[in-house]
Amino acid sequence: MKVTLSALDTSESSFMPLVVIEFAQDVKEETKEWLKNRIIAPKKDGDNNDDFLTMAECQFIIKHELENLRAKDEKMIPGYPQAKLYPGKSLLRRLLTSGIVIQVFPLHDNEALKKLEDTWYTRFALKYQPIDSIRGYFGETIALYFGFLEYFTFALIPMAVIGLPYYLFVWEDYDKYVIFASFNLIWSTVILEVWKRGCANMTYRWGTLLMKRKFEEPRPGFHGVLGINSITGKEEPLYPSYKRQLRIYLVSLPFVCLCLYFSLYVMMIYFDLEVWALGLHENSGSEWTSVLLYVPSIIYAIVIEIMNRLYRYAAEFLTSWENHRLESAYQNHLILKVLVFNFLNCFASLFYIAFVLKDMKLLRQSLATLLITSQILNQIVESLLPYWLQRKHGVRVKRKVQALKVDIDATLYEQVILEKEMGTYLGTFDDYLELFLQFGYVSLFSCVYPLAAAFAVLNNFTEVNSDALKMCRVFKRPFSEPSAGIGVWQLAFETMSVISVVTNCALIGMSPQVNAIFPESKADLILIVVVVEHALLALKFILAFAIPDKPRHIQMKLARLEFESLEALKQQQMKLVTENLKEEPKESGKEKAI
Repeated sequence: MKVTLSALDTSESSFMPLVVIEFAQDVKEETKEWLKNRIIAPKKDGDNNDDFLTMAECQFIIKHELENLRAKDEKMIPGYPQAKLYPGKSLLRRLLTSGIVIQVFPLHDNEALKKLEDTWYTRFALKYQPIDSIRGYFGETIALYFGFLEYFTFALIPMAVIGLPYYLFVWEDYDKYVIFASFNLIWSTVILEVWKRGCANMTYRWGTLLMKRKFEEPRPGFHGVLGINSITGKEEPLYPSYKRQLRIYLVSLPFVCLCLYFSLYVMMIYFDLEVWALGLHENSGSEWTSVLLYVPSIIYAIVIEIMNRLYRYAAEFLTSWENHRLESAYQNHLILKVLVFNFLNCFASLFYIAFVLKDMKLLRQSLATLLITSQILNQIVESLLPYWLQRKHGVRVKRKVQALKVDIDATLYEQVILEKEMGTYLGTFDDYLELFLQFGYVSLFSCVYPLAAAFAVLNNFTEVNSDALKMCRVFKRPFSEPSAGIGVWQLAFETMSVISVVTNCALIGMSPQVNAIFPESKADLILIVVVVEHALLALKFILAFAIPDKPRHIQMKLARLEFESLEALKQQQMKLVTENLKEEPKESGKEKAI
């Protein structure tokens, strides 16, 4: 068996590679040498400060350098004339798309990983996560996700505790849910505002709170004609914005609308199945057929998950094809596409049942089935199944290594071979999306099914451990990404909380008990519901304004930092002026001497 990993040929026994570049089989040596020279060409020798940066930060720097290697005057990749290049093209992306490089991934640090696991998830207990240790190993973006998951789980506990007695004792009295729904609406606002403060505390401690994205460098997939950026003065690919807008409005938007129509068509098929199951149960009158009443909802929940995943791939392809310059713009457009489809796909049937069919019993049944089924499917697909497959692969790799007789570090070789076959973690997008949909199930129809929060809490306590297992043992170690917050997801959750105000007020206004108060004048009822809804929205915005995004001590520290920066700049300018004034008499003296 031929070993092609050059990292293993090093004579240093303590060598530990940070990032692995896996080449395809039989890649020409001139290609390897060319890529090696391009990587090390712009580098200069510096101080070896091993403790200055964490391993995750070193890996991020390597990734940044690799992604910003771009063609200059090369016409093709050496040794592969079919792999064409043009000025500004990302070399790493061309190598990957041409099949010359299979993948690039960072290696796990087994010793550090073991310490992290021992304090994180190996012992199932109700405890806080080691967020700072997660940040040190995986970076700020993943640490913020686990911090938000933990915070959101504990924030759901009051909703679960209050919702349980409402479910048990006042099930059919919807007018009594006014207090619970009002508490839900205030709760959804307060937890999001308090999270901003907690997030500011963490990111200030990590040094990423003031991270600027204004002068972000082009993303690796961005392509265009090589030119000079008029703002930064750097050489980078340029692409006309009107071409991107044409792609968005003439291709992406119609495709999204077509997918939304297809989702609604599938929803109507689901209602036909509900009618069929109900008719079968009424005709037979058997207790066995009562189980069939849940079958359409279960099937529909599975179909929703499949459609969401298929649409995600299509959305990624379209967003990449739109050729966005910045990674932040790419993520924003991708999240917008996916959120619109997922919101309609997951909640359209519930809105239809609530406001068209006006069947509260079917609404409770459908909501409970969709929530529980989606949670079970996510746990199986995202964690349990990949973990089982990875364990089987690990056993096969160990057998191969034991049978292999080569003069290399077998432990390192086994680690590289094992990790290169692991799945690739695609980022926190799917994890945040799962929490976003869960937040919708809990908040949108809280006055109909208050038990949703309790199921969400139970799911999230297991989600913390399954996601930790997934990050440490199922997927390759992802490259760390610095972050100042959860980004556009904060706005998505806030938008969902605003929509929940409208839906809960409308559901309460439709209840028989509230309608009985206004038996003759429906206009008065609608007017009161609208007034209450506006009052609650006003209360939400007042709370959002009254609760500062950053704690007082963080604001003081930031103000102090800005003051010290201005003072340092002022002193530097004064120093330059003083030096110039000292040099002027000398120059005038020389002129007189001449």
